[in-house]
Amino acid sequence: MNYHLVLVTLFLYTGFTVTAQSISSKIVDKKTNEPIPYATIQLSENEGIITNEEGRFSLNLEATPTKTDSIYISSMGYEKVGVAIHTITDSIIYISPKAIELKGVFVTNKNLTIDEIIDNVKERIPENYNFGLSQKRLFYRESEYNTVKKFNVKFKKSTIKELNKKLIDSTIAVLPKKAAFYTEILCDLYGNTEKSKLQIIKAAELYNKNKRVSMEAAAEQMEAIFKKNVKPDSYLKIKSGWFGTKVQVDSILEHTDDAAAVKDEMDNQKKKRNKNEFLKYRKSGLETLFSSLFYNEDVLSNFLNKSGRYNFELVDYTYFDDTSVYVINFSPKRKEDFKGTLYVNTEDFAVVRAEYKNVRLLKNFGLLGVKFQDNLYDNKLIFSKGKNNKYDLKYLEMKRGNLFGFDRPLKVIEKNKHVKGRRKQNELSLDLDVVMNNLTKFEIVVFDSKPISEATYKSSTENKNIKPQYLSRYNPDFWNGYNIIEPNFAIRQFTATPEEDLGTTPE
Repeated sequence: MNYHLVLVTLFLYTGFTVTAQSISSKIVDKKTNEPIPYATIQLSENEGIITNEEGRFSLNLEATPTKTDSIYISSMGYEKVGVAIHTITDSIIYISPKAIELKGVFVTNKNLTIDEIIDNVKERIPENYNFGLSQKRLFYRESEYNTVKKFNVKFKKSTIKELNKKLIDSTIAVLPKKAAFYTEILCDLYGNTEKSKLQIIKAAELYNKNKRVSMEAAAEQMEAIFKKNVKPDSYLKIKSGWFGTKVQVDSILEHTDDAAAVKDEMDNQKKKRNKNEFLKYRKSGLETLFSSLFYNEDVLSNFLNKSGRYNFELVDYTYFDDTSVYVINFSPKRKEDFKGTLYVNTEDFAVVRAEYKNVRLLKNFGLLGVKFQDNLYDNKLIFSKGKNNKYDLKYLEMKRGNLFGFDRPLKVIEKNKHVKGRRKQNELSLDLDVVMNNLTKFEIVVFDSKPISEATYKSSTENKNIKPQYLSRYNPDFWNGYNIIEPNFAIRQFTATPEEDLGTTPE
């Protein structure tokens, strides 16, 4: 036996870092033993990752341009700690809170009022943040949770034999009451808030395809019943109370070879469009998120743009990456929407971290049984200073939620003006009482951001035909060799099985 080989093998599989040059660990408060979310794991001045809300991180050293033998861990209010990679042999890394020495912290700015601090924050936005063209290497995750809170259907009338209460009940039974959909991409984003290009390196979609199949089967069954019972030259009158709309059904119900050929061509065109839609849709989503940052103009989170409508209070001081910061709480004076906390650098007055959420409904519409509420806007932002002394987004976590309800009668009436006698041929009459809730969580971690020229931007390209890989369950090996933000418990436990339980959706 080759004992040297055995010793080398044992050495390679001891700890986290030697074989695959990767680290998986959890950052924990040394005093309270609580995990520390959104801590920065830094490899060099402009390279690093963020722990997730559970304090977890994974770091692939081979995927980082700068080779290093140490990592540096920092978080708001904690000592910055350097750790040699070869010494990490445990799945937990402890860091300690940093003592605040108020006497020596604020020499030049100690006499500023809260209004003067906020004025400085607003005045220095152009010089503190990057608004020019840049190339950002980032990881993006979107987690969407849909919940049917109520789906009551009262069957009233149907003149089509197959379209009866039993069929309606069975169709409702197969509709998913809860569903989760996850999208993850690693990419390079070129540009700024005015224009951008997206180059996707790798992408995945994680969801339960079986639920889509069951919904499609129910739709096909309903379509078959209509084809059998509705005349080709009829039209459908869809009414809810006083309101109605007319829908032509001739092209849907025709069985000719020409109609089938048209349908095939439409399907082919749809497939071609779908190949391009993934990148287009994801780029649009990233543009929206970056444009929503509080220092931009005309944003929903208007606590700086309209600071006169908010109360600001200096409540504490702390440290962020060895830099002293003001801790400032804010809340609306009257009818504004947000409250939260800003962490402001005492030297350059940059907001280096912000946490805020809505205190009232952002939209609340209700009329004639239709209800819509925009009820959740919860944001966490972390910024880091680059080599040019300007700040770029390092981490974003945004939760957006809404509720939609429909409590109204619904009639579907077949009419035909080409037959003798009454135009009305068939009718389906129901009462619908439906309430659905949607929660979407966006996460962005920017690993590296660097300024680029107009020429570099123009020469950058997009891989428009890229498609994500479908995953029916969480696969920890999918992102091997890449740095990402660690998935939370709900994603790690996700599996598209009949017994799937989506009760772990975040609050």
